Amino acid sequence: MDYPSALVLNAWTLPSNIRHEVIFRVLDALPPYQAVTLINDHDPKPLFYQLDAEQPGAFSRETVSPPQPELFAVVITRRPKRGEITLLS
Repeated sequence: MDYPSALVLNAWTLPSNIRHEVIFRVLDALPPYQAVTLINDHDPKPLFYQLDAEQPGAFSRETVSPPQPELFAVVITRRPKRGEITLLS
């Protein structure tokens, strides 16, 4: 399945004890306006609660069609920080 982001992270394949840490590292490494499609085996609401608490407004998200009916897929895009200058190609 095609997604609007080039990077796809299959979170459900990661061990649960490091899943959020890995996802946060990936998100923190994204340049402004870049996105990752997160595939998970459950609705990632707990992840989004943590993300909103720790980095409010830093990311936007859009639910997209998952590759399989029992999975969830969300495109997460990094927003620029206030005053951050970015070059778009």
